[in-house]
Amino acid sequence: MLDREIVSFSKKTNTKFLYNYNLKKLNWFNIGGATKFFFKPEKLEKLAQFLREFGNKINIFVLGGGSNILLSDNLFDGVVIKLGKNFSNITLMPNNIIVAGAAVTDKKLSEFALINSIGGFEFLSCIPGTVGGGLKINSGCYGKEFKDILVSIQVIDKNNGIIKTIPSSQINFSYRKTDINKDYIYLSASFKGKIKKKSEIEKEINILKKKKQTSQPSKIKTGGSTFKNPLDQTSEKVWQLIEKSVPLNKCFGEAAISQKHCNFLINKGNASFEDMRKLIRFIKENVKSKTGIKLETEIEIIE
Repeated sequence: MLDREIVSFSKKTNTKFLYNYNLKKLNWFNIGGATKFFFKPEKLEKLAQFLREFGNKINIFVLGGGSNILLSDNLFDGVVIKLGKNFSNITLMPNNIIVAGAAVTDKKLSEFALINSIGGFEFLSCIPGTVGGGLKINSGCYGKEFKDILVSIQVIDKNNGIIKTIPSSQINFSYRKTDINKDYIYLSASFKGKIKKKSEIEKEINILKKKKQTSQPSKIKTGGSTFKNPLDQTSEKVWQLIEKSVPLNKCFGEAAISQKHCNFLINKGNASFEDMRKLIRFIKENVKSKTGIKLETEIEIIE
């Protein structure tokens, strides 16, 4: 019944949906099955219209850059939304404020700040993914996080299509976590930096990129950092716990541990969701057994 309603809505509003759409190529692991409906709204109006009609009737998952996600090989019984080109705009405002759409990549935001001689965004050059994904988990690296430059966010409630602006002062941030309502879809955010010489910005970006290149795998199928650092349980980094608890050559099918950084899991070829899920469980169980520490995944697992 609901399927027919969405098909009817598509025709009535001239809104394009793709059916039984494969998600494998839309995530960095290159793992996953299809979704019953795939919706890529180009305009906010279309997204709001859809949410008002179906937001509280159907399972909705918003897919960003696909850099920190593990998708099931099974059919997703709902709609996967990926924001279109009008959510990829970046605007420079007075007082060194940059407004970026949720679909803007972190790298592009960092480059925009560099072009406009605004510092504070250098760390974003090393974070894969999009602004929306970064906001969701308060992404960060090398001592800086999204919260450090955030002014406000614009969201839309997936249950009713209502748009809201939330100042960062009303958000509680912690390590890879915020208290933002999980029913909100990120639309854009305002960030504030400081005037800085381009040469100094470029120098810092290059230092961070070199640090990343020497310590993390690149140009392979990986979801990025798999587990969060257990800051409340130990001073050790998660990679140190894995290194001393797990045989690093352990594989399940073609799901393997990166030899360059053991908190990065890789798809060596055609790993399945279950292969990667087994490897994640194996690491968690071994770390718990050897150290007593319970690991929490940083990547989002959609089963």
